[in-house]
Amino acid sequence: MSSLTIGAADMEELARGAAILGSGGGGDPYIGALLARQALQQHGPVSIVGLPELDDDDVLVAVAMMGAPTVMIEKLPGLAEIVAPIEALAAGSEHPVTHVVSAEAGGINSTIPVAAAAALGVPLVDADGMGRAFPELQMVLPTLYGITASPLAIADEKGNTVVLRTIDNVWTERIARVVAIEMGTSVMISGFRMTGRQAKECLVGGSLTLCRELGRTIRVAREEKRDPVAAAAERLGARQIHEGKIIDVERKTASGFARGRAQIAGADSTMEIAFQNEYLVASSGGVVLATTPDLIIVFEHETGEPITTEGLRYGQRVRVLAAPADPRWHTEGGLALVGPRYFGYDIDPVRVRLPAEEA
Repeated sequence: MSSLTIGAADMEELARGAAILGSGGGGDPYIGALLARQALQQHGPVSIVGLPELDDDDVLVAVAMMGAPTVMIEKLPGLAEIVAPIEALAAGSEHPVTHVVSAEAGGINSTIPVAAAAALGVPLVDADGMGRAFPELQMVLPTLYGITASPLAIADEKGNTVVLRTIDNVWTERIARVVAIEMGTSVMISGFRMTGRQAKECLVGGSLTLCRELGRTIRVAREEKRDPVAAAAERLGARQIHEGKIIDVERKTASGFARGRAQIAGADSTMEIAFQNEYLVASSGGVVLATTPDLIIVFEHETGEPITTEGLRYGQRVRVLAAPADPRWHTEGGLALVGPRYFGYDIDPVRVRLPAEEA
């Protein structure tokens, strides 16, 4: 068993790094951090297990928030709501859950699993299903490997629990989204049951470690009077694609998502970023600069604090980075799930490449 742990003192840096990898989405990580601190203070630190340490017959389940992040700010989940879907899955299986894993590396969905693991007394896997955040349930790498989300358990703050059994992950998303809307547009879910052997093949390893490292990078850069955004960019292999002042934000909650766009006026041009929970397309002067599946990240200009889509405000001075996603998202199957055309944009993906890939 790994000697690595996560304690209450780690949550601030983990939350900041999760907000960076979330590409604007995944929900407010600081709300998740508060819940995780509560669970860690009650139950003690959580053991962190890397993918190579898993036994092939271990049983993992993902736990996450599903719905519109803008709603969750006003409808805070509690620990009972977080563990309820995992317990519902366990009740219907003869194989006990041995590990919890994050569905995505972003926002609240990197911190909620910490709370779940602490409350249940099981290890947390240092991995996730995306390497970032995406808005729909089927948008995980396990889908490309034939891992089903079903059975999927859904729980709300009132004590309602629903377990779905569906024919594929797209149908799981469609039905679960309707259920989530009826339950208040923000719910806790658990699914994607998989073995340790499957997890080693289909997950993105090192996600929690990277979140903590990114959060620490920002903090240390500030303390040393260095540019925190440049420090984060160096760690991610990211590029700055714009900086300026937010002059307009259009946002609405529709069909269980936070949808909208923001305009950022720079010295020589204005950038527009479109989002659906996450930042999806960044363009300026008719030129597309970055698209999903790569990460578009908005930072506060001076402090380097990442800004989620629900945190965008008129007048903020920001810097925008584009960072490469896991290369599996740029395969034909990956782009069919999360490329710009899936979201209704008739454009080819604009890929961010690492310097080594361009050499």
